[in-house]
Amino acid sequence: MLGHRHNTKSVAARHAGISRRSFFKTGAAAASAAATIGVLAGCTNTAEDTADTAEPVNVSEDTGTNILDTFTSVDLPYSASNQWTIPLGNVLHPAEGVWLPVTTAGASANPMVIASALSTFSGELKEVVTKTVTGTTTSVIYSVACSDSVYAWVELDMITREWSLFASAFSNGALTGETKTLWQADSDWDPAPVACSGTSVIWQVQPSASGSKTAESSYCYLWTVGASDAQAVVESPGRFATTPTVCGDWVVLAPRVRASEGTYYGVTAYTIDDGLKTKVDQLVMPASVKPFRACRMGEKFVVSVEANYSSGGLLGNMGTYIGSSDGSDFLYLSREPFECAAAGKNGVYFIKSRSSYIVVNANDQTYSVLSSVDRSVDYGEYPARVGECNTFVTFSSVKDATTGYPASVIVRTFPL
Repeated sequence: MLGHRHNTKSVAARHAGISRRSFFKTGAAAASAAATIGVLAGCTNTAEDTADTAEPVNVSEDTGTNILDTFTSVDLPYSASNQWTIPLGNVLHPAEGVWLPVTTAGASANPMVIASALSTFSGELKEVVTKTVTGTTTSVIYSVACSDSVYAWVELDMITREWSLFASAFSNGALTGETKTLWQADSDWDPAPVACSGTSVIWQVQPSASGSKTAESSYCYLWTVGASDAQAVVESPGRFATTPTVCGDWVVLAPRVRASEGTYYGVTAYTIDDGLKTKVDQLVMPASVKPFRACRMGEKFVVSVEANYSSGGLLGNMGTYIGSSDGSDFLYLSREPFECAAAGKNGVYFIKSRSSYIVVNANDQTYSVLSSVDRSVDYGEYPARVGECNTFVTFSSVKDATTGYPASVIVRTFPL
């Protein structure tokens, strides 16, 4: 069934320079167990759409507000409403709904990883995908994403680095529809970063930095449960700087922009309801400054930068920045950012630090610290929410008090 919708090179191949249905040699028969979707012609937001591209933002280093130097330190005004202990080897991933996607260590080498889901209402952990669709002995479930209505996962061949993206309708912790093959590619293309919102799956296909396709454009795609086709929605002339981030009504991406002028990244919020057709807001970073993680909360972007640049003003320094796309009223936390974007609500921002969170309240200019669970500092505590949320969720691997070895995972929820 691979290629059953096109007898010539697919629209997706013309976009990305590959044929997603031709890479499997030994695994094609197994992969065909999942129905393959097509890709509609055209791209909603192409690299040539420059008329409404914002100007680069350069903020003077002396005009931003240093949160830790300026705001008042207060006691944490939030307390956990729930705390659950789940088995060691479970890793939560950010999502918008009641159910959070989880990668679970398998009980044996086959399967090595199981795709699961955790209820933030009850703490119940359910196995969702217990074996790979591709079916080869060298394939593993590499990453997962979900909303309360759709579940998506990437399978990766550990030897060839070939990968596939699958998705299915999802409800109450279980798959409820036919599994669909959304994409397949070889090692010249990075495994797709994926996000889910409502009934939609959003993913990026971009060339590997070490492959033979580095000159190719990257694309963001969207598929909705029940549709026979996906749509290319955003083109980037080069790799995206950040993974797709669902932030309430928006998806935030960071494609390359102004490619003829230099290396610029446009942190951009698109409307989910119309399939990312509408560009709501855009913050174009200074030349050569690459954002690390980004989201949009209210009227503000939250952007982290993981390196120090020799130019770019304030935004050219390592840290996390909260501000408007016009460059005004920037707050910043001058600490090394971690592998996650900020989360929060109504001017409150949970920003990951090394062994804790800095909780910033921009309304009353205060900050507080949410500390890690006892004995989890060595392994870290990480968020399972990103962007706007009503309940902040965090998890950590904790040690056994008697042996000092990791023993379990603790999940905490904080209503905002």
